[in-house]
Formats: sequence, structure tokens, C-alpha cells
Amino acid sequence: MIQQALADIQSTQDLLEKAMKLSGLVTTVFKEAGWDLVVVGGSAVEFYTEGVYMSGDVDFCRRTLNPIPLRVAQDVMRQLDAKGGPRSWMVAGLFVDLLGFLENESTSPCRELETPYGQISILPVELTLVERVLIAVYPRPDVEARAVAKKLMAVCLKGGIDIDWMETERLAALPSFRILEDFCRFKKEIFDEINLAP
Repeated sequence: MIQQALADIQSTQDLLEKAMKLSGLVTTVFKEAGWDLVVVGGSAVEFYTEGVYMSGDVDFCRRTLNPIPLRVAQDVMRQLDAKGGPRSWMVAGLFVDLLGFLENESTSPCRELETPYGQISILPVELTLVERVLIAVYPRPDVEARAVAKKLMAVCLKGGIDIDWMETERLAALPSFRILEDFCRFKKEIFDEINLAP
């Protein structure tokens, strides 16, 4: 089954579809080994924007506090014919990164998504959006990061994703972010741009 899945993923031309299939396969294989993974970072933005933004790799964090022993990670990735390690591997033409323990300050649940090779969990959109705005504005404005945050914010404002705006503001105000004013200003700016667009 794994070899058939890898062949299918390798031959998939659409990058979003390829990343989703690979995310499902990696999640399934790690789950069978006893480890629950969550899609985070740019990959979460990819999936929430349905490919409007593409990161080019697949980022995961683990749900459990205990680290995945390197030997176990290598064994699991060997099943996927992966090259590299110890935290970044090439699998079926995409990089797969295991980034560590999932830090999730959000009260919103992770989003669950079915793929052809298993269910994946995605970091809550509320936290993903606040993280992206933080990177865009602090420690200094970042044009590239702003473009990514703008794409996700626009999808959320257009109603493409169910989002709890009160939760985004609660997160933005937390000591770990401290960007509530910046977040609200950025949200209004993108809202105005969307409404002014023909």
C-alpha cells in the first residue's frame, strides 16, 4: 500500500493535491507507529487557502510532549523511501519537516481533513492566522511574510473558512504574541482592500 501511495504522490502534478496526499500518508504511517502529528506552519496556510499560497514542503509537529526518538523517526521515514533526516526528509518530491512539540494556545480545535491516504489534523486557523500576522509585523515589517498573511486573512474575511474572530483577538492579545492592535489594523486594511477590489 505504501509503495502504491508513494508512486501516486510522486506522479501527482498539482502541488496542493500532492502535499495533501503526502500529509495523509505521513500522518498515517506515524500514527501506526504510535505518534500523532499535526500539520503546521506554511503547510497549514497552504491547506486553508486551498493553494493560493504554496510553501513547497510539509511541516508537522507532534501532539505528545515526549520527543519521537530519532531511530523511530528514521525507521518510519525509511518505510516512505525518504532521504535525509534527522528533522527534514525528501519524500516523493517534497520536503517533510518534523518540527517538534505542538504549541497550541488556541481554544479552537484542530481542523480534520480527509485525504486519500488518511485523515490529517491542521493547526487551528485562528492560531495560524495570528502567527502569520506576527511574523509579518514583528520584529520589523516583512514584505514576504505580509504577502502570506494577507492571503490567509483574505480567505478568512471572504468567508472561505469558518473562523472565530473573537478567538483570533484573544490570541493576538496574549503575552506570547502582543499584537492585538497590529492584528486589528491588518485585518481592517485587508478588509478594505477586498471591498475596494472590482
